[in-house]
Amino acid sequence: MLLLVAVGLGGCFRYSFTGVTIPSGVRTIYIPFFPDQSGSGLGDMSDLLNDALIDRFVNQTRLNLTSSVEDADVVIDGEITSYSNRPFSVAGDERASLNRVQIGVRASYSYTDAEQPKFDKNFSGNFEYDPSEDPIEGEQEAVLEALSRIADNMFNDAMGDW
Repeated sequence: MLLLVAVGLGGCFRYSFTGVTIPSGVRTIYIPFFPDQSGSGLGDMSDLLNDALIDRFVNQTRLNLTSSVEDADVVIDGEITSYSNRPFSVAGDERASLNRVQIGVRASYSYTDAEQPKFDKNFSGNFEYDPSEDPIEGEQEAVLEALSRIADNMFNDAMGDW
């Protein structure tokens, strides 16, 4: 009897294993590439951010990616606004023992049928690496992690109030 009640009630609730509940009328999302206006000189930041956003908004929800604003229920767009790679911690010989990569992104999240965006704000992500080990690989890993943190924050802000 208890099992029948539990099964019966289970159909009354909508849930997701990711903790995200999406309104029934929202099915598609448009995520254009965020242009890199940071002057970083790194050619793949826009691609990395786009991949991270698709992973969160498409692969972790039931939203389908669309290739145009006209076909979308929601749009997330913006630009990469800043990039820095600076010493974060200095060792006794005055050499950097850790560098911090910091990335800034301005983003907006809008329902296509709404006048105002749900958010239009700045996001920031950072990550430290040891430049004495493999500085090029370390910087790339730090960029990827900082962009991942930004994508997580954008996803949480977009999906948080549903």
